[in-house]
Amino acid sequence: MNAGIPESHLTDGSGAANSGSAKSGIGVPGADGSGADRQGIHPTAGRYRWVIVALLFAATAINYIDRQMIGVLKPTLEAEFHWTESDFAGIVFWFQLAYAIGYLSFGKVVDVLGARIGYAIALVIWTISHMAHGFASGVTSFAMARFGLGIGESGNFPAGIRAVTDWFPQKERAFAIGLFNAGANVGAILTPLIVPLLVLWFDWRVAFFVTGIFGILWLIAWWAMYRHPNEHARVTRGELAWIQQDPADPVEKIGWSKLLTVRETWAFALGKFLIDPIWWFFLFWLPGYLFERYNLDLKTFGLPLAAIYLISDLGSVGGGWLSSRLIKAGKTPNFARKITMLICAFCVLPIWFAQSLDSVWAAVLVIGIATAAHQAFSANLYTFPSDVFPRGAVGSVVGIGGTVGAFGGMGMALFAGYILDTTHSYEVLFGICAGAYLLALAVVHLLSPRLAPAKV
Repeated sequence: MNAGIPESHLTDGSGAANSGSAKSGIGVPGADGSGADRQGIHPTAGRYRWVIVALLFAATAINYIDRQMIGVLKPTLEAEFHWTESDFAGIVFWFQLAYAIGYLSFGKVVDVLGARIGYAIALVIWTISHMAHGFASGVTSFAMARFGLGIGESGNFPAGIRAVTDWFPQKERAFAIGLFNAGANVGAILTPLIVPLLVLWFDWRVAFFVTGIFGILWLIAWWAMYRHPNEHARVTRGELAWIQQDPADPVEKIGWSKLLTVRETWAFALGKFLIDPIWWFFLFWLPGYLFERYNLDLKTFGLPLAAIYLISDLGSVGGGWLSSRLIKAGKTPNFARKITMLICAFCVLPIWFAQSLDSVWAAVLVIGIATAAHQAFSANLYTFPSDVFPRGAVGSVVGIGGTVGAFGGMGMALFAGYILDTTHSYEVLFGICAGAYLLALAVVHLLSPRLAPAKV
């Protein structure tokens, strides 16, 4: 039930069969999943798959710059348009509703069209919508722009995880996903450093137009450089053998109606439902929290916020590295993924007390460790579909999970707006953050105790 596929089922990323090509895998040791001449397979036989990870990393960074700008600009926009916390929560709600719809749709799009085309479609939609923010003039127009952004940005992870599934064997996937997922933190680091400067030099509308150019440049690079590994001129036969070393699985498409009846689908989806709202909360409300709690302004809050996401980056890479390392050391994927997630869940617990810290840098450390733990936990949860589902179902399962997670985020947005308008305190919200990851791991383990292949 892993990523390797026999040459008769290899696709070009669009779902079409691709047999008989120069890189079809015929004669490549281990390409058929049989284990023949497996000693000839080596991770250094080629390295182009890491170029693909670099592209995914860059796209995810751009995705998060575009996504987080509304949070960084929250104090500026609230002052100009006189928004309440509930007004801001409503704008976030429409983004997450679109994200829920788009995530489910893009999961299917990626399964049918492949990563190359699916990612390009997503990028075009989200870049146009991102730049449309520069024309917004109030709650309604911002909500419309955010809705379009949510539709487009929802394609990032289904397409990225499909690309990793196509380009990496199981033993490397968690690390690869951790690497490209670290782009989220780089984007979150860059946003509070770049955007305030653009606002101070020009204004907030120009900031949306300038950052939109990043997406256009990435799209050009993606279209020029990405192909399925089976048909890529830069992939050596040795690297192709390494990529395809896992036992073969079928690539026939599996419908949502079937997937929704499988326990493993809900293990992933409910895990996302519990942890995704926490990340959305960090992303959209942390800038305002630093402004209010520590009396920072547009010139001074960028460095503490960037430091939080710099720490997060270490967690994203470290979480993927740890579980991959444990697997290489002989541990089962079930043990490796879950022990890593358990460590992460414990690392989030101190955030409950963050609001009591009077030092901004002490708060940065505690919140940074929590966000790093989220990213490490998330990197391992994201490997779950490719661990237990056949390739033809991975995009759809990721889409289902992302949709359920976005619904959780919608509820968290409305709840956060209500709590902050009524209590003006983050204590309840930080308490929810602290307990979410232990509960998520318990749900995943209950529904998939052995990380066994899903019976689909």
